[in-house]
Amino acid sequence: MASAARALGALLHRASSLSSSASALRRASLLRGNEATGNAGLFRRHEARRRISTFQPLCMGRRSCKIAGRKDAQNLKKMKRNSKIGKEIVAAIKKGGPSPSSNAALAAILEKARELDIPREILERNIKRASEKDQDTYTEKVYEVYGFGGVGMIVEVLTDKITRSVADIRNVVKDCGAKLADPGSVTFRFKQARVVNIKVTDADKDQLLSVALDAGADDVLEPNFDDDDDDSEEGIERFYKIVTTSENYPVVLSKLQEEGVKFETDNGYELLPVNPVEVDDEAMELNKELVSKLLELDDVDAVYTDQK
Repeated sequence: MASAARALGALLHRASSLSSSASALRRASLLRGNEATGNAGLFRRHEARRRISTFQPLCMGRRSCKIAGRKDAQNLKKMKRNSKIGKEIVAAIKKGGPSPSSNAALAAILEKARELDIPREILERNIKRASEKDQDTYTEKVYEVYGFGGVGMIVEVLTDKITRSVADIRNVVKDCGAKLADPGSVTFRFKQARVVNIKVTDADKDQLLSVALDAGADDVLEPNFDDDDDDSEEGIERFYKIVTTSENYPVVLSKLQEEGVKFETDNGYELLPVNPVEVDDEAMELNKELVSKLLELDDVDAVYTDQK
């Protein structure tokens, strides 16, 4: 009886041990599973942090593109102005010598350069260049172009190599799909006038009309504004133009100074269209592209169009 009891106790103890071992095994398995799951999660999170995403750069917007475009236009305008002054200096020295005291044309150009704040090194470089034996004098030339939509263009050139300038202009006109016109075919559509340019941000239209009326000017021309352009900074490079005669030009400048209105110091003669031509959007863009490419040529100083 006693031996039977001991055998039953031993059997129960062994069963209890087996049950504890099984429970331990299950807990270890669960722990290993959780550890594996945790490691996988950590790996996925680490992988997500290391992932490199590539996207197109953010667009700066229409405003920034316009500002960049305006700065490019300003820089091109300044380069053209400096280049033209340099060519005029060379041409004046070739004709009348390097002394401003005996060369009235050179003295006038240097005075204009001071008003325009042309860097001194540009003036000195061109004065030196004019004394070089192999330096040709500069010649003024005018070329006429048929644009798009019935628009006419006058291209003013100051060059020391006429064959080069006409070849460059012909290539640009041909590439853009326009056409060179015969001499006299377009010039009659323009009139030469003395013009004072005033930035739209520096004056009020009514004020300019009052000044022009008091000074006896012929007209005040407004710039073309885009209907969808509501950015006031875009008006910085737009100009009112006071049109007057050569005789009345000093009177207009005096009136503007009295009223405290700033005006551009590079005022002079401009070609104004007699009857501006109105074109559709496509022709307008094509003409703008043509003018832009012409102005990129070194020998071209100005391009006038009768596009409205």
